[in-house]
This record gives sequence, structure tokens and C-alpha cells, in this order.
Amino acid sequence: MTIGFIGNPNCGKTTLFNAYTGANLKVANWPGVTVEKKEGAMKYHDINYKLVDLPGTYSLSSYTMEEIISRDYIMSDDVQVLINVTDASKLERNLYLTLQLIELGKPVVVALNMMDIIEKRGLEIDLHRLPELLGVPVIPVSARKKTGLEILIHATAHHGEESRRGGHWPSAKSDMSRTRNARPYSPFDEVPQTNTGLIKYSREIEDKIERISSELRANYPEIKNYRWHAVKLLEKDEEISAKFRVSPELVDKSYETEIINKKYEYIEYIIEEVLVNKEKSRDLTDKADALLTHKIFGLPIFLLIMAFIFFCTFFIGDFLKDYFEVLIDLFADLIAWLLAGLRVHELVYSLVIDGVMAGVGGMLSFLPNIFILFLALALLEDSGYMSRVAYIMDGIMGRFGVSGKAFIPMLLGFGCTVPAVMASRSLENRRDRLRVMLLIPFMSCSAKIPIYVLFTGLFFPNHAVLVSYSMYIIGVLVAAVSAIAVNKISRGKSDNMLLIELPEYKSPSMHTIFIYIWEKIKDYISRAGTVILAASVILWFVLNFGFTGYTSEISESFGAIFGRYLTPVLEPIGLGWWQVGAALIAGLAAKEVVAASFMVLFAADGISELAPVLNNIGFGPLNAYVLMIFCLLYPPCLAALPVIKRESSWGRLAFVAGFQIGAAWLVSFMIYRVGLVLF
Repeated sequence: MTIGFIGNPNCGKTTLFNAYTGANLKVANWPGVTVEKKEGAMKYHDINYKLVDLPGTYSLSSYTMEEIISRDYIMSDDVQVLINVTDASKLERNLYLTLQLIELGKPVVVALNMMDIIEKRGLEIDLHRLPELLGVPVIPVSARKKTGLEILIHATAHHGEESRRGGHWPSAKSDMSRTRNARPYSPFDEVPQTNTGLIKYSREIEDKIERISSELRANYPEIKNYRWHAVKLLEKDEEISAKFRVSPELVDKSYETEIINKKYEYIEYIIEEVLVNKEKSRDLTDKADALLTHKIFGLPIFLLIMAFIFFCTFFIGDFLKDYFEVLIDLFADLIAWLLAGLRVHELVYSLVIDGVMAGVGGMLSFLPNIFILFLALALLEDSGYMSRVAYIMDGIMGRFGVSGKAFIPMLLGFGCTVPAVMASRSLENRRDRLRVMLLIPFMSCSAKIPIYVLFTGLFFPNHAVLVSYSMYIIGVLVAAVSAIAVNKISRGKSDNMLLIELPEYKSPSMHTIFIYIWEKIKDYISRAGTVILAASVILWFVLNFGFTGYTSEISESFGAIFGRYLTPVLEPIGLGWWQVGAALIAGLAAKEVVAASFMVLFAADGISELAPVLNNIGFGPLNAYVLMIFCLLYPPCLAALPVIKRESSWGRLAFVAGFQIGAAWLVSFMIYRVGLVLF
């Protein structure tokens, strides 16, 4: 049986999904689109269940890619039962999607999450009345504390099997008489039992639903839920209207507003019936937001938080990195001893020690820094703060001619350019999407951290945090200036407003944090074992072979030849060494390779021996700072470029790459020339 997890953004859906699947996840994209899906598996009572975490969505309309993907999937035969995860602390907002799911006709079990927040506020939810009103099982759970999970999966499995056998969960109709006596108006379902849905609309709409259903039944016998399709046709849903045609007089106008209002009227009735002590609620989140999202103090607080994160990343990370390097050196010595004992050819010895161990080993030494950064970002994201950052930046982004929504993919760019570019799909305006794709590579992705760690440790040991933090600030400033320039040239202005959920602040789930970090670290290690390994081998080859074959003189190698072609271009910005040019070329495979390449290109046995080698050739602190700037701004890795092309075009890709190279050279030139005057 396949179970789909669906709910509003920030309702705890993914936390609940992770609680069932653990780290047994498969992350991919839906076929043909760049909306991420997660799949997992679990076994319950010797039965295997496939779990699918659907994109967070507020409704099943066809306005956004997430809504379309979620609706198409749950309407298909691929999923048998749905777990609708709802935030109990925001029940009124969450129930709109719930009513749409019930109206769709698929077996639904409501997981009432975040019950601990309800208790803290002194509220209570009538857990007997709520399932009566909805006509589906309602199970209270806490995804963070992992309570109620056994009952939820039991109810889901039972509900799914009952539906397979043609049985019915007790519906709201059985409680209709009691509800009619409760108040003058009851929006309970009064249509025939075969029509799925709780809501009774106006006489005019119900008449049209019945007539449209009859016409659909005659012309489209494959439809499983005629009432739902009739409602969507009356809402003028683009996708449904394109697939199913009915008499024009039946859909003479859009009834979407009336249908939505009737659903919310019913939701108000439910809240009135099931929520106890509502007037005693006090929302601590609002008090925190009064400071953290303040129009004056919000941005400085965010900058201070990020500064603290970078302090931990470099101060604590460097402390741990020293011990990590000792272990890597011991392992490298062991490998060298084994190879010497086996009397392997000097080419093989050089490939393994000077190529693989120098490149991959150098990359793994930065693992403590990467771990701390991912840990900090995961804590911020799971606590609910990251959404506030997008809210804070909305007004600022608008001044640069970019939608407030643009900050969300740009924020993802601090992790990795690839998912950030994919996230630009959330922008409805194509012009905004193209602008954001131009700006995202200026963000300091995690792949650039090893470069910062290496050169700040070598040349700025007492100011490593400040120098590294300046990279993030410069990247944002260059993106802002670029946005202004593009906006002036195109003379266009974004009209997209930011609509974002500000979730409850909560204690981060250690289980969710672990899975997030594990996925990131696993990806980093896999890159070290694949892309960086391959790049190290290729780099070793171009440094040890030339037109005459194998050479012990690195200056006669292919790498030196390639690097010398770039030397005239790099010399005006203080990077006029062929080794630097070769490292920058290698960095196009993955930015981390730049750091690893330096140790190979300058024949340094370790990081500690690299500094005197660089000092001897005149490569000093100013050159190191300019190199970090150039690595920050020049084109992203080869993994990101195809994604940019897929989301735009070959012409746009060429423009982005050319713009990045030009911006990197120009900014580096300005900083280098100013640095020569000042220092």
C-alpha cells in the first residue's frame, strides 16, 4: 500500500514522515518537473508500506506547480490512502485543505499534529466531535516527540484496507440530525450518499453540480468522483476545464468565490464546535516576532545570528579540523607505507599519494567546518526562523526590482546552487526567474567553505571569522548591484508579492536535524569520493604529463600550459601564477577542488607546509583575499550549469556564465587595486 503525506507548509509533515522512515529516504524530482519528492518505506504488521512526502500546499487548486503535482498524484492510482497532516495550533487554516481532500473522494486520515502547543496555550480540541464533523479518522500525534505514531499508522492501514474492500468509514451523515438541532444553519452534506463531500452549497450550485455530474457520467465514465469534477468545473479550474467539456450554459460563470466562502463557513462552524478555551490562548510566537521581524531590528538581528554561526563554523570547526588532519595524515602515511612495501611503480605511488590522498584527503579535512555550518542552518530552519528571514528581506528585495519571493531560492543558494536554481520555479513571473538564476551563483554555497577555511587559516588566522563573513556580505552586495543594473537595463519591475507561512517557533527535532545533517554530510563525502576524486586524478594527470609524455618537471606539464594561457588575464587581479589558473579551471568541476588543487599544484605535503611555499613566490594575504573573491563570484560548478540551462535556455546559460566571469574579474580587480594602495 502506498501512503501519501500531504499538508500545509510548516505543519510538521516532513518531521512526521521522517519519524516513520528514518534515514531510509529517496529524494528525486517528479518526472518532467523540478518539484522535489521524498519516498520512504516502512513495515507494519509484516506489510510493506511505501510512503511519499508530497510538496507542502495550502489547497488543491491549479495555481502553483506544487498544487498541480500534489493533486495529480493523489488522484492517480499510485496512492491508496492519504495522511493529511494538520497543525493543531492553526486548525482553522489547515482545515481548508482537509475539506478539499475529503471532497476529492480519496481515503483520508487526519493526523492532528503539534498537540503539545495546544496544551501549552491552555486550549483543548474535542477529539470525539472533530471526526464526527469531518467523517474521517482524526488521530492526535506529535511528530517531534514521536507520540501517537502507532495509532496513526494502524488507523491508516485499516482505513485503506476498508476502502479497498468497498467499505465506508462512518460519515458525517450519521450525525446530521444532531447537528441540525445545534444551530439554525448546518452545511452538512445533504446530497446522495454516493456523492463524496461534506458541504452543501446553495440551491443554484447544487442544481448545477447534479446536472454537470449527469453529463460527465454520460460522456466520461472513467471518472471516479463526478461531484468533485463538477465543483472544479464550476470553479473554472483550468486543468479540469481543459480535460472535460460540458454544456457552456452549465458553467456560465465562475462560482469559485461562493464555493470557497461556503467551505470557510463550515470551517468556522467546526472550530466553534471543537475548540475549547479559545479565548484563553496566548501566542508566544507573536511576541517573539514583534522583535525578530521588526522593521528596524529584524535585519541586524539576522546579521548577528549569521555572524555567530560563522564564528562557530570557523573557531570551533578549525579546532576540530586540527585533530581531523592528524587522523588523515596517519591514514596517508599508512597507505604510503603499504604501497612502498608492495613496491608499486612510481607512477601508481604518485597517483595515489600526490593525487588521490592530497586531493580527497584535503577535502575531508574540512568536514568539521561543514558539519557545524549545516548543524546551525538546520537548527534555524527547524525552529521556524528561516521563514522570518524571507519576510524581513521582502521589502529590501523589492527595492532592487526583484520579488520578495526571490530571497527564498537565494537563501537556499547558501547551501547549494542546484536546489536554489530549481526553487526559482516558485516565482510565477518568468522575468523574475531569469533574474534570480543570475543572482543565485553569487551566494556563498557550502562548496566554497573549504576555500575560505584554507586561506583564512593560512593568511588571516586571527581574523578568520571576519574575513569569511565578508565573503557572504560581498556576495550579497554584488547580487544587489547586479539586480539594480539588470532592472535599470530591462526597465521592469516585479509585481509578485511575498506570501509565506510564518510557522510556530518550536524546539528543533533532533531526529529531523540528524536526517538533515546526515543527508548533507553524505552528499559531501560522496562528492569527495566521486567528483573530487575524478578531478584529483585528472589534475594529477595534467600535472605529470606533457607533450613529451611523463615528466617530473611540473612546469612542463599540460596543467602548466593551460595555466599559462590564463596568466595574462589573471595577472591584473593579483593572481598571475599558472598554478592559480589551473586550480580555477579544476574548480569548475566542484568549488572544493580549488582548495585541494592548491596542495597538489604547489607540491605541499599538508596545509601547514603550503603557507611557506606560497610566501616564497610572493603570494600574500591580499592575493589570497582576491582569490577568495574570484572563487566566490566566478561561474558555479558543472553540476549547476545544466540545471540553469534546463530552467532557461542555452543563450541564458551563456549569459549567466559570461556575466559571472565578468563580475568576478571586475570586483577582484577593484579590490586588488585598492588593496595595493592601502597595504
